Amino acid sequence: MSQINLNNDDFRNHLYNQAKDGKRLWIYPGRIIGQLYKLRTYFSYLLLTLLVGLPWIEVNGQPIFLFNILERKFIFWTVPFFPQDFHLVALGLVSFLIFISLFTVLFGRIWCGWACPQTIFMEMLFRKIEYWIEGDDKAQRRLNESPWTNEKILKKSSKHMLFFILAFVISNTFLMYIIGKQEWLKMINENPNDHMKGLAAMLIFTGVFYFVFARFREMVCIVVCPYGRLQGVLLDNNSILVQYDHKRGEPRGKATMTEEKGDCIDCHWCVRVCPTGIDIRNGSNQLECIGCTSCIDACDEVMDKVHKPKGLIRYDSLNGIYSGTKLKFTRRIAAYTSALMLIIGILAIMLITRRDWESTLLRTPGVTYQYDEKTHMVGNLYQLGILNKSMKAQGFQVSVDAPLKLVWVGKPIQQIQQGQMAKGEFFIQARTGAWKPGKKVLVKIISDEGNEENLKTSFIQPDE
Repeated sequence: MSQINLNNDDFRNHLYNQAKDGKRLWIYPGRIIGQLYKLRTYFSYLLLTLLVGLPWIEVNGQPIFLFNILERKFIFWTVPFFPQDFHLVALGLVSFLIFISLFTVLFGRIWCGWACPQTIFMEMLFRKIEYWIEGDDKAQRRLNESPWTNEKILKKSSKHMLFFILAFVISNTFLMYIIGKQEWLKMINENPNDHMKGLAAMLIFTGVFYFVFARFREMVCIVVCPYGRLQGVLLDNNSILVQYDHKRGEPRGKATMTEEKGDCIDCHWCVRVCPTGIDIRNGSNQLECIGCTSCIDACDEVMDKVHKPKGLIRYDSLNGIYSGTKLKFTRRIAAYTSALMLIIGILAIMLITRRDWESTLLRTPGVTYQYDEKTHMVGNLYQLGILNKSMKAQGFQVSVDAPLKLVWVGKPIQQIQQGQMAKGEFFIQARTGAWKPGKKVLVKIISDEGNEENLKTSFIQPDE
């Protein structure tokens, strides 16, 4: 995409946090508090409040979000989903992927810089703790390179203790989304020996989060996350990204009496504040760039000091940098939008028409029919399952039309609690000759709210 620094492409041969011998270089991003950083901070705190608060909110005794993969229980915005709703989940995931593709085509990695949990946790929580205890980037570098003293031991131990506590809080928050608030409260209030699996999961999550934010850090975005690598496929010259205006900034350096320079004074502030260590002046097509806007705030502050216009680094498209072209509604954007709207429409219709219960009727395997010579009654045995997919208990009535007769084996299905599956067996009986051979039987199921479902099945008798 970018044509900057064509004579020096060495930065493409290795990662910014990698030395020539392959060892990792620790990144010490400088602290800059600009207008965009303040907006990101407010937005991050809003998202953190939602993240921590949503598991505590319940509707009709059920959480509004639940992703219990082990027990196959899912609730999304108070709507419960079961394995029988897998087609809805799959369609929802397809819609989400198309939305991400369309959003990336338009706005690049704005998700990574503003809303990604990795960025929010790292920059708005863990990094702030690090600045508070160890100081700015220069102080952190000096502390790490200094010998071990009482001061260094105190600062390092305090920082990592707070990191571990914060990782523990984050792991418990995510665990509540998996097992629900009630189960989580049981786990922390009751005897730990009764919840060893949950305790082990909590400690494993804590260890993972601590490792990610204390040591792995930007490697998550550079090495693990596949989203950055999708940029080369999804982005084009009209995508809005964090861009360096090379037409205005080059040639960089301080102006002299004999040579006129661009607006970039080559102060390296944009490099110093970058959490992944990149030089945005090398172009916007760098997978390490997460669009965090720190370089924009840093450059704007420098431009103020040298009395030059802001926006040398800004949100813009590559075409906007070259020719001032505004973002256009291209055919590709139209195609993504149309596909997304179609899928969302289908998904909405399926959700609106979705019943809050579901039933299955099967003939009992290995059994044909039973015949009573005394009463001349023929009976077929069936298995019925009804899943209550609502957030409240429901009552059901199961019946067949005359001349058929329905006789339950054991306790009949009548009342089913929320989110539960009830199973039962019954005979459908008829006198010999009373039912036309080959004719389908209609089993009628009516909920106490008046919703009805008719299930068809076969009926076997001796004259067949």
